[in-house]
Amino acid sequence: MMDRQDIDQIALRLVSLVPPGVAQAHQDLRANFQDVLAQGLRRLDLVTREEFEVQSQVLARTRAKVDELERRVAELEAAVAARAGS
Repeated sequence: MMDRQDIDQIALRLVSLVPPGVAQAHQDLRANFQDVLAQGLRRLDLVTREEFEVQSQVLARTRAKVDELERRVAELEAAVAARAGS
């Protein structure tokens, strides 16, 4: 996720695009750009890389458990079928 420093860098790049004739407005524009960018990012409902990694690990463990349970069910079904066939 973007931190305050990333937002500041983007705001500075946007301010650098403003024509020199309005240089006195640079500070105001920079502050406004920072606020708008920060608000927009908050609305995106993003997760941090750490949260993403934790959830990826949980999903991998869950997938492994499901695979194991599917294997066990298949074994049990095969055992039941073998008994029924005897």
